[in-house]
Amino acid sequence: MRSVGVEEELLLVDADSGALLAVSGAVLAAAERSAWQHLGTRGRREHEFEKELHKEQLEFATKPVTEMGELQEEIVRIRREASRHAASAGAVVAAVATSPLPVQPSLNAGPRYRWIGEQFGLTAQEQLTCGCHVHVSVASDEEGVAVLDRIRPWLAILTAMSANSPFWQGEDSGYGSYRSRVWNRWPSAGPVDIFGSADRYHEQVRAMIETGVLRDEGMIYFDARLSSTYPTVEIRVADVCLDASTPVLLAALIRGLVETEARAWQDGQPPARIGTSLLRLASWRAGRSGLDGPLLHPETMRETSAEDAVEALYQHVREALKDHGDDDRVREGIARLHERGNGARIQRGLRAEYPELASVVTRCAELTLRS
Repeated sequence: MRSVGVEEELLLVDADSGALLAVSGAVLAAAERSAWQHLGTRGRREHEFEKELHKEQLEFATKPVTEMGELQEEIVRIRREASRHAASAGAVVAAVATSPLPVQPSLNAGPRYRWIGEQFGLTAQEQLTCGCHVHVSVASDEEGVAVLDRIRPWLAILTAMSANSPFWQGEDSGYGSYRSRVWNRWPSAGPVDIFGSADRYHEQVRAMIETGVLRDEGMIYFDARLSSTYPTVEIRVADVCLDASTPVLLAALIRGLVETEARAWQDGQPPARIGTSLLRLASWRAGRSGLDGPLLHPETMRETSAEDAVEALYQHVREALKDHGDDDRVREGIARLHERGNGARIQRGLRAEYPELASVVTRCAELTLRS
């Protein structure tokens, strides 16, 4: 069974005011101290946290697992660990993909982040967004690229399901996932053409880096890519999700999608020849609507309801879900998501309930730690 790992980015905020705090260095130092305090027979225990582009955010990665129940336990555990370390720096963590409150983010120190800031100017300065990246193991780069070529039409639905960034600089953006729009300001971000082979994939990546526009392979921000570190495909279209069960739902669907398309490749089925320009429209539509408006159907590229688009994804991967033992979890998760709403709907509901956006942030911080 293919293993799955999840990376999440969290905002660091003041528990009372909801204001963002540029304290990632202090939080990472607390995590490092904790790791040294838990020395084992094999030496210092590694912690799961890393710095990101801005000082107001924190990133973590789960270990690779094969059982979705274990993945949920990992996400809940690490979010609580992040909260504990953040508390030592006077902060709490919030799983929201953009800050509802106005903010002037500050770039982290280091030559790489300094280069990015100088190269991309305001795009880098404003890029305080929090995503959820899902890694799924593949047997080879060739299998991985075959999967990348075939999952392209389905990725926008994952953006819609995860949408959790309706507010930007103190205003309602009108989008479910405004993060996805901000993220696509990077020149390497978004949908890509069909590659056809691992050689052509790597050739394209090399050519992009050799332009000098990008510093390194870490700046290949395709919607889905081969990991440069692990034998995985990395799907990068989702907002960080407010409820810890939602990234598990996404991970189960994504593993089902990877398995479905790997089987299609093995059976000699070609990828759907949907143009990248249409995929960009599907991505925009998903970011705009979330689950509260129409989406583009992944097979016809015509408007349909969010419910029908999600159902199409579910039916497409259902055989793989059954083989993985994930079918019941995914069906129940989709039903809950439609009933309760994604993070964007919850944030807007909180905004209607509370007079100040600050209360939306602090309430989201509380919901972040709900198991």
